[in-house]
Amino acid sequence: MKILAIESSCDETAAAVVEDGRNVLSSVIASQVDAHIVYGGVVPEIASRMHAEAISNVVAQALEQAECTMSDIEAIAVTYAPGLIGALLIGVNFAKGLSMSSGKSLVPVHHLRSHIAANYITHKELEPPFLSLVVSGGHSHIVNVKSYTEFEIIGRTLDDAAGECMDKAARALGLPYPGGLNLDKAAKDGNPTAYKFPRPKVDGVDLAFSFSGLKTAAVNAIHNAKQKGEEINIADFGASYISAVVRCLTENTLKAAEKTGAKKIVLAGGVSANSVLRTEFEKLCKEHSFELYYPELKLCGDNAAMVGAQGYFEYISGRKAGLDLNAYATMPIDKADF
Repeated sequence: MKILAIESSCDETAAAVVEDGRNVLSSVIASQVDAHIVYGGVVPEIASRMHAEAISNVVAQALEQAECTMSDIEAIAVTYAPGLIGALLIGVNFAKGLSMSSGKSLVPVHHLRSHIAANYITHKELEPPFLSLVVSGGHSHIVNVKSYTEFEIIGRTLDDAAGECMDKAARALGLPYPGGLNLDKAAKDGNPTAYKFPRPKVDGVDLAFSFSGLKTAAVNAIHNAKQKGEEINIADFGASYISAVVRCLTENTLKAAEKTGAKKIVLAGGVSANSVLRTEFEKLCKEHSFELYYPELKLCGDNAAMVGAQGYFEYISGRKAGLDLNAYATMPIDKADF
């Protein structure tokens, strides 16, 4: 069964053809990084305009590379939540038009569910149930994945996301967009114990994350050093900061695994590409005899292949939408409203 997938939740216009939820026949991405780099982050209006300019050609390329026509496609999967609302609407409306003209079923896909599903492409043997840590620029969740379409949030950030935390620190250090990626590169040979950062905890809320204090501590340290004329060692600072963020993620994920009895841990989201995060989780899982899964690097960021993977499982579970499908800037992963 071939699914045509469309992704436009942020600054990547993407389309893919995925077969049976695990085999990628094509994956095309039109990146907007060069357009946003001058602003130090994504500008929603620019993102929406660029999606509108690119989407038709990206979908055509995906079909061509898969050697398919719409007659070979069973259904059209599209990211409808969460994300930048203007960007989402471009993808959703294009998918609705294509569904109406082709007569193919329309399948709404939650963005975070698709990040988890990226692992079904990399690890074809992976099946639920498992525990997933979903970490990106806008999200930090610990999710109990009960089945391909059943999700339970058991821990989440109460303020900033881990990815946003890294992005803000990178920007304060003067590193270019995308901040988290460039911070990881800059910190490669740094000393993770050179700078001391707080270990944020949330009293009375089990398994919750809080990164706002950590972000503030980093920004203040950078500003104080500049005011005193002191030089910041970017490699050491970055390594220390990333270590502090990752420590929070590993500690809570371990607690969640012990609480739920999970034996498999799955990393997902853009921050799952971080080299320190991967290394520390490899150590954690080896020490506690957990099975560890994470996507190959090209599937960590936003792409349509992961949308096609999750879209397949949503479709065979009977989830379809009509032409009244809307986009939503926010929506919990465990909700299926559309």
